Amino acid sequence: MTNKRKETPVEPFKRALGIAVRTIAGDSEVHVAYHAGQPLLVGKNVHLPEPPRTPTRLEIAVLRGCADSLSLQAACHDKRLHERLAPSHGPARDAFEAMERARVESVGANRMQGMAQNLNAKLEAAYAHGRYAKIKSRQEAPLPDALALLVRQQLTGAAPPETARGLVEEWRPWVEDRAGDLFERLGENVEDQEKFGRLMQDMLRAFDLLQDANEAQGSEQQEEEPDVSEGGSDSAEENESGDTGTEDQEPHDAAEQDDLGEFDQHDEPASADEDHSDELEGDESTETSEPWRPNSSVLDDPELFGYKVFTRAHDEEEAAENLATVEELERLRTFLDKELHGLSSVVARLANRLQRRLMAQQNRDWSFDLEEGTLDTSRLTRVIIDPTAPLSFKQESDIDFRDTVVTLLIDNSGSMRGRPILVAATCADILARTLERCGVKVEILGFTTRAWKGGQSREDWLNDGKPSNPGRLNDLRHIVYKTADAPWRRAKRSLALMMREGLLKENIDGEALAWAHKRLLGRPEQRRILMMISDGAPVDDSTLSVNSPHYLEHHLRQVIKEIETRSAVQLIAIGIGHDVTRYYRRAVTITDPSELAGAMTDKLVELFEEATPEPQRTGIPPRRRGGAAGRQLH
Repeated sequence: MTNKRKETPVEPFKRALGIAVRTIAGDSEVHVAYHAGQPLLVGKNVHLPEPPRTPTRLEIAVLRGCADSLSLQAACHDKRLHERLAPSHGPARDAFEAMERARVESVGANRMQGMAQNLNAKLEAAYAHGRYAKIKSRQEAPLPDALALLVRQQLTGAAPPETARGLVEEWRPWVEDRAGDLFERLGENVEDQEKFGRLMQDMLRAFDLLQDANEAQGSEQQEEEPDVSEGGSDSAEENESGDTGTEDQEPHDAAEQDDLGEFDQHDEPASADEDHSDELEGDESTETSEPWRPNSSVLDDPELFGYKVFTRAHDEEEAAENLATVEELERLRTFLDKELHGLSSVVARLANRLQRRLMAQQNRDWSFDLEEGTLDTSRLTRVIIDPTAPLSFKQESDIDFRDTVVTLLIDNSGSMRGRPILVAATCADILARTLERCGVKVEILGFTTRAWKGGQSREDWLNDGKPSNPGRLNDLRHIVYKTADAPWRRAKRSLALMMREGLLKENIDGEALAWAHKRLLGRPEQRRILMMISDGAPVDDSTLSVNSPHYLEHHLRQVIKEIETRSAVQLIAIGIGHDVTRYYRRAVTITDPSELAGAMTDKLVELFEEATPEPQRTGIPPRRRGGAAGRQLH
């Protein structure tokens, strides 16, 4: 039909993949969606990474492997049973879940040769970083990964990827010495999740990961057999606090978050899949003031992970133009323009380099002398000269450049006063203009506090009798200098607010990072980049005076880890005179504020030139069978 929009070449593949997912899952209500991010299973929604317009054979195989893994989870994995059998938290749960994923994928691999090939491609892509190729000690090798690969080899006979062989061989003697007989029995129960889970519990006890024989079954007893005779104890707990259930979960979830190791960084999607699906169906009988979320994110509910806020009543999120008069902003902009003139030559030269790189990625090429496509009018002279000559057509080639949004999150603390904040404002101004010309949207945010030494939050705490461990004890001020959709010409006056005297106070980085990340997740662009610019660790005298010395820093590390391991947002940090490489995987530290422009430009160029990373449950009826068959930038 001439009025119908022509579909992209990858659309038939996506439709076929969706049909395969529903068939394997055995549920016609399963919905498959494609988006920029990690593969996830949430209820009956399968989220897969958006494939390139013209994917390679390897990209197709990896995407099929992700789809097969999630559809097998829907078909062969009982979430309620898993939650009853799995340890409550920590390394034991990580190992249990890794082995359960290996079991589920082994069921499909043993049934279908094509599925086994897809799952192998996914696994090889997950270990393509080569980090475990040369392991020198078990401390460098995460046990859950090794157990998953050993279980896979025991159940399917497939050897681990070459890049993960050192990881497996480092743990194999230790595992076989402690639980060799249990490993040999796994194949007999590969399609019986409950028996397989009991064997895994025995193995974890043999590995000294489960100290208490009843630890793994605690949730089962609470969920299915509430003891009426202990009602007095439950009532006493409820009388003490209406939020007893939520408070009781705090140490559990905090420990679980802290215990997540390097295993989650590359095998994360399946773990997130199980956690989110458990969220929908597990532990409905737990009594809390709000619905319980088994593996809540520190970004959504930091209190579950040990980070409390005494009050949010005085926090503030404001547009920059609302914090000063028009006259004051005009005066500050004039001052910034004068300073900008002195720095513009250096910064503009770097910005032009970034623009050239970005525009080069967006250049379109044409293929000529084709038999179909768009008529090439420049070659019509051939037909005039020789009427028997065929018409010539041309075709525009595809490009890989994706819709992108960049958020610049700038530390507005007192230590940035003077040249650091001036250079930061200048760089943000010029980069916003440069990226805008390249079709990349830019959001500029700042974070500080409303007052020194706690402000109204501390006053409320004092009036309440100074309760112990109050958590964050200051009034946040989050500033929106420029939204992603606002053009630079409309926001340029607001950027000058950074020059205002008295604006820069304390810095609470963890909450600011979570705020900027949340705003990015609401954007429709395919690629989201978050750049943090800071000159020190989070500091707030009011908070640190009544909590542990590392209270804010610990929360910042939790937020960074959540974004870097579980989010599609690409996070990068630039430290001005402060080593941020100990917090962030992608980071650079500069000693002179004048180096900021070069650092920002270089890191954005590296991010844009980086190849797109490869992404990392009823349908198959169970049957009985016997036998075992970041890059770092700094």
